[in-house]
Amino acid sequence: MSQVSNITPQSQGVRKQSRSQHVLELARELLDDIELSRTPPENLILKASRLARWVGNDEIRLWLKREMGGYYVNCETSLKYMSLTGRWTDKENKRGYWGPLAQHEAAILAEKSKLSSMRTPDSSSDYALAAISSVTKSMSSTATYIATLSGIRTRVLALLHEFVSNVYYEKEFDSLAESIFENYKKEVDLLISQHCGDVLEKLPAVMDRLSDGDVESITHAMTTCRRIIESFADSIFPASDEIIEIGGNKLKLDASKHQNRINAFIHQRTNSQSRKQRLRQNLSNLFDRVSSAVHSESTAEEARALFLNTYLLLGEILHLDIRK
Repeated sequence: MSQVSNITPQSQGVRKQSRSQHVLELARELLDDIELSRTPPENLILKASRLARWVGNDEIRLWLKREMGGYYVNCETSLKYMSLTGRWTDKENKRGYWGPLAQHEAAILAEKSKLSSMRTPDSSSDYALAAISSVTKSMSSTATYIATLSGIRTRVLALLHEFVSNVYYEKEFDSLAESIFENYKKEVDLLISQHCGDVLEKLPAVMDRLSDGDVESITHAMTTCRRIIESFADSIFPASDEIIEIGGNKLKLDASKHQNRINAFIHQRTNSQSRKQRLRQNLSNLFDRVSSAVHSESTAEEARALFLNTYLLLGEILHLDIRK
């Protein structure tokens, strides 16, 4: 017997939101770890690998895998990041520091310890001068080796920081955009319910059909979209036998003149000529595009854009303050 899923659209939204929030928090924590130097590099790589998996960045995941287990000559990503992290000593002959970051970290500590224990003889004898020269060369070689490995470490951390920063600010923007749209949507839904509740009832039907994505569903959705605009006109400015003059043009307001009646509503709600013109042009373009989409094969992306434009335009018109 098949089981009925308990996952509702609401629970899916919560799960999606939780995932997005988790990514944002993980990225923020990683940025602090890197910038405050509070976490060893190998631990940073493990956490960054988790972040890369959450955001689906396969290239970064593979690179970090190489940073944990070592680089390979027959791996394209390895060769790319050998260059980006400054590991080559002879790129043409494929010679370089192929080891993982943890190996280089250990080598840096060992070489620093070795360097700190080196001392030059105090005597000025020929034997001492030769010893001084040998020790000096050894110290210089060790310092150069430490500098090289430290440079690799710095480049790895810089690449990590760039990746994490991009994820963090992208998610921050997404979160802000979602918050702005959700707050605006609540306002628009309230205004629509107050002024034209029947329009609000038609919106779910459009969304359901657009989610199907097939040609017939898109055509039905666009037909409903056009009816929403017409129903909106009937609600905010009912048909009449009157004629209104706007900008020197006399407009009829009968039942078939939906755009005229919406423009009449706009005319009565704002004194801004530029806003009137912009809304009038947007309304005309939108009505033409929706009507055209009903009789042609529109893509799902275009249909969704038209629906969203319709919703936002109705909201902007309802937000107009009287005579402002």
